[in-house]
Amino acid sequence: MPASVNGTEPRRILLSTDAVGGVWTYAQDLARGLSARGTEVLLAVLGPAPSPAQRASLPPEVGIRCTGLPLDWTAETPANLAHAAGELAALARSAGVDLVHLHTPALASGAAYGPPVVASAHSCVATWWRAVRPGDLPQDFAWRRDAVAAGLQSAALTIVPSEAFAGALRREYGGGWACRVVRNGRAMPAADASSARNAVLTAGRLWDEGKGAALLDRVAACGRFAIDAAGPTAGPNGVRADLHHLNLLGTMGERALRQRMREAAIFASPALYEPFGLSVLEAAQEGAALVLSDIPTFRELWDGAALFVPPAAADAWHECLWALLRDPALTETLGARAGERSRRYSADAMIEGTLAGYRAASRAAAMAV
Repeated sequence: MPASVNGTEPRRILLSTDAVGGVWTYAQDLARGLSARGTEVLLAVLGPAPSPAQRASLPPEVGIRCTGLPLDWTAETPANLAHAAGELAALARSAGVDLVHLHTPALASGAAYGPPVVASAHSCVATWWRAVRPGDLPQDFAWRRDAVAAGLQSAALTIVPSEAFAGALRREYGGGWACRVVRNGRAMPAADASSARNAVLTAGRLWDEGKGAALLDRVAACGRFAIDAAGPTAGPNGVRADLHHLNLLGTMGERALRQRMREAAIFASPALYEPFGLSVLEAAQEGAALVLSDIPTFRELWDGAALFVPPAAADAWHECLWALLRDPALTETLGARAGERSRRYSADAMIEGTLAGYRAASRAAAMAV
């Protein structure tokens, strides 16, 4: 009997991921932590292959398979997505895993995986659309929504990174699916020499309009202060951000980005949509003061440890950032509060919560037999 079926921790899992953004960071930290606890991990990468630096971030004991399969949000048709799910199921069977952990519920339905299936909901196109765009879902989003809805019902358990996002999913998809909130986490960085803090920084997928880079571009156009922006301006789906006033740093490796965060006085995230926000956590761990959009996720995670500004109010963002830059004492206090709060969201807590989810999913699967 596979280890996962009797409710114990799995010996070997298939973990799917993409290499585009925060999902890779999550998978990397999870694979590292599970391996350290004795679970063998096979990482299946969909979409673009990881860079050499991304590969080097993985422990040598973690297996990696670059599948070339489309991501759920880049698949052109339902048939393409169903094919990707079928290929992952075949890989799970051939690898002899006793649990499958998918990086999206959209891959959970319509494929014979065999072992229990856990899905992480890092985001979804339907909840993104509700937060960012007016009107009804376009057809290209509607079938992707249907895939997520079916996957939520098929997975033994869905893991979500915040209560706020769990609520958004329930409003979109209704109930009847098993959910566990396991907040994302990152290992605390090693202590380093303090740096002069004199910058405003943002980081993430700058091409994603839900991240709010266009608003910060308008703020930077005022010319009172510069705003550094790390991350890609073009996405794998062909979307490109038109940014003229931010100091664009490009895509940076983790070590270089951490150093920029260490040098930043303020980390700004005017996101319209954010299920968790790993870059915010990383900046907080480095002691930057946080100025965040006033959305439910950020309130849940950072209330009392950040300043909040309405997400679409460019004038309010300008005034808040300018006032904070002129008040080093307050900036330092906010940075210390953010650093203290960030200790709640550790990699160890995330891994232990995920293992508890695996045990719950395995018990549910065993009861269904």
